[in-house]
Amino acid sequence: MRTTVTLESDVEQHLREVMQRQGKGFKEALNEALRRGLGRAHGDDGGTPFVVESRSLGLRAGLDPAQIRELDDDLEIQEFLRKTARLSKQGR
Repeated sequence: MRTTVTLESDVEQHLREVMQRQGKGFKEALNEALRRGLGRAHGDDGGTPFVVESRSLGLRAGLDPAQIRELDDDLEIQEFLRKTARLSKQGR
């Protein structure tokens, strides 16, 4: 297939570096880059699959981590108010 492609400058520079480093022409370097990129997008890159290993957070059953964040926010606000009050007393 013959088509016109407009490359952004950073992509063009990277492609030119690959061409120079590997001694390949524009068409060959571009096709290989597209094959690699499209293959990974569909999960058939041939490499080892990425595996996420889970671990316990050590939270008690029934404890909502979102509520911990809210508590942290409340404590941060209280500390800000405490420091602001102290600084305004020093400024008098």
